[in-house]
Amino acid sequence: MDERDRIRGAMIGCAAGDALGYPVEVLSEAAIVERYGLRGITDYDLDENGTAHFTADTQLMLLSANGILYAHTRGALRGIMAPVYTYFPHFYMDWYQLQTERRPRRARCGWLNAYPALSAKRALSPTVMEVAATTKFGSMDEPVNDSKGSACLLRAVPIGLSYSHDPAYILDRAANTAALTHGNEVAWMASGALALITSLIIHQELSITEAVNKTLKALDEFFPDSRTVVNELSWTIRSAVSLATSASSDLDAIHALGKGWVADEALAIGLLCALRHENDIAGAMTFAANHGGDSNNTAAIAGTLVGARIGFNAIPDRFVDRLELVDVILELADDVTTDCPMSEYGPRNPVWEHKYIYHDYTYWRRRNPEATEAKENVENEDKRTD
Repeated sequence: MDERDRIRGAMIGCAAGDALGYPVEVLSEAAIVERYGLRGITDYDLDENGTAHFTADTQLMLLSANGILYAHTRGALRGIMAPVYTYFPHFYMDWYQLQTERRPRRARCGWLNAYPALSAKRALSPTVMEVAATTKFGSMDEPVNDSKGSACLLRAVPIGLSYSHDPAYILDRAANTAALTHGNEVAWMASGALALITSLIIHQELSITEAVNKTLKALDEFFPDSRTVVNELSWTIRSAVSLATSASSDLDAIHALGKGWVADEALAIGLLCALRHENDIAGAMTFAANHGGDSNNTAAIAGTLVGARIGFNAIPDRFVDRLELVDVILELADDVTTDCPMSEYGPRNPVWEHKYIYHDYTYWRRRNPEATEAKENVENEDKRTD
């Protein structure tokens, strides 16, 4: 399995888990059983067009990936680049304005924001919306609140997809990404842990358990001044690892970790489900979705980790074919894999320029279908086969 397949698997797994858990996020376990039967939700709850929708958490995850590629393109063509998370607020604010305007206008930042599915109002995080409303985003040095909610976690996933640097680099970028909207150290550390575990699975081809063990050691080294919080997060993660091999039922194991509304609990539940079903993404996501807590985030985390582990081609068709914007997510995943193909003095790539310089790719593509025809022919050769 190549890196491209693992990156595709992680991104589709993240969106698929989010879409699977979204309909039951606010339901109690009794209500889930009443609506979906004893096994709970095991497949997408589709709209009238047969499409599965993901939430704002995946929207912002995708925009983070868009922001990373914009930053890398800027660095390649201008020779200067700030830390990638400093570019994210521009993409998030464009998303926020599309969320809140009565008559959404053309997106200004990020080609992905041109798709209506990226601005649809779905399970919005009050914390994220409150921070965006002030237009003042935070950092680890200047927190904007004390929130440790789980809504920050998925935004860190693209850091793990994009980088295979030393662990400290990944932890720093992911923690600062979380700190843009969530000011509690638990949120930063859990986001950093998720990004690093994802990176180790994708770029070093480690098992989930091996990636977790390396991440625990890295957390201890990177946050030496926050020993108490590191110890608490490490204990929660180790509890998930232990429960994964215990005789506890699925629900009892999840209940031992919490409901997932805060970042460390959501990470632990997602890890638990991924570890119990490391080679079965359907089992991992279903396990993670059917509890009376933050079902979409926990299922998305499980989907990310198992998707990274098994790759895109091992994900069942039923979780791919009916997922909204699946072709767009795959295109973005391939861009993450290849990264910026241009340099300051090299040949130009018009498709890449309109995606990551001018941000008008979807509009430009409609006006210039011949310019993307060759690219689409290549993509068609890569489509899934039975």
